[in-house]
Amino acid sequence: MADQDTSTAVGLLAGASRYVTMTHIRHVRATKPQGAGGVVGHVYQRVEQDFGMLAPPIALHSPAPDLIAASWLVLRESLLVTGALPRAVREAIAAGVSLRNRCPYCVDVHGSALQGLLPGPDARAVAEGRLREVADAELRSVGRWAHEGGPHAAPPGWSPLQLAEGNAVAVAFEYLNRMVNVFLQPSPLPAGSGRAGRWVGTRVMGRLARRAGPPGTDLDLLAPALLPADLSWLRERASLAEAFARATAAFERAGEHAVPADVRDMVVERLTAWAGRARPLTGAECDDAVDALRPWDRAAGRLALTAAVSSYRVTDAMVADFRRGEQRDRELVELVGWAAFTAARHAGAWRAGHSTPAGDDARCPVLPEDTAG
Repeated sequence: MADQDTSTAVGLLAGASRYVTMTHIRHVRATKPQGAGGVVGHVYQRVEQDFGMLAPPIALHSPAPDLIAASWLVLRESLLVTGALPRAVREAIAAGVSLRNRCPYCVDVHGSALQGLLPGPDARAVAEGRLREVADAELRSVGRWAHEGGPHAAPPGWSPLQLAEGNAVAVAFEYLNRMVNVFLQPSPLPAGSGRAGRWVGTRVMGRLARRAGPPGTDLDLLAPALLPADLSWLRERASLAEAFARATAAFERAGEHAVPADVRDMVVERLTAWAGRARPLTGAECDDAVDALRPWDRAAGRLALTAAVSSYRVTDAMVADFRRGEQRDRELVELVGWAAFTAARHAGAWRAGHSTPAGDDARCPVLPEDTAG
């Protein structure tokens, strides 16, 4: 009976998601599913097919078609495609990174998916950040590695391919957490849903998390590109390397279009200087970095830097200041997207023990002899 109830809930959630998705999104007007065409329409269809519902973290990118394609490629190839790591391990990484980045929306979604896949106290403890209470040593190690974020030893026994897949999930959620903190409401669950709503969410997300598809299906949404050197650890699996290479090129184009050059330079310089710091950044440090910019670039700089280093601190006022320059939805998504993905790349390079992003001249080819997992 419970399985029948869950199947019914899955169907209702998937059907309602086309309407609920839009109510989750703030600051921009996402393309409506009805009549969506081109790249946006294609991604909407693929998200519903592979993810089981029209996920708001992807739909929020719709004002910038290249970035909805990029975000989908990164999420699909890292989290949804079957590989060397079980889906439950990937969901544990997603939940751990989301806790670290203070993204309650993603914690609810991926913590629920983890508990649906691995019922019991261990999954709940990982989802709530209570890692010392996790009895299973492997799950505890995965949760610690995901949550702490630094270049710590990988979970025991992981192969280079498993490490690449795990870090790819981490980078995907370093990015998505920042976008979700800026553009979505704090939780996917209705206000007042309580324990009953969370139980249904756990059952439904556990069922949806069992979906998977073949690697590389949507790579042609974006043009081929060289893999940046700081992402060379992805070459353990060809479809991951291709997806992230093409996505990175799209984010770089978005940055060139929407982010002033001195803002891009400042964000990269600050991310490099602040990498690996144990203590949180202060507002005064961010203010000092922004104050060095030209006055007309400070609104863009403040929003980009805050989104990159502490996205949970982005305020409506910061967004409004940027929009006073009559920036469209596309430019807003592109600016925050570029900053978020740049920060995610730095986090991935640090975790992998590689150098941080150094620009377009630091790239390597995705070699044809690389094989998918």
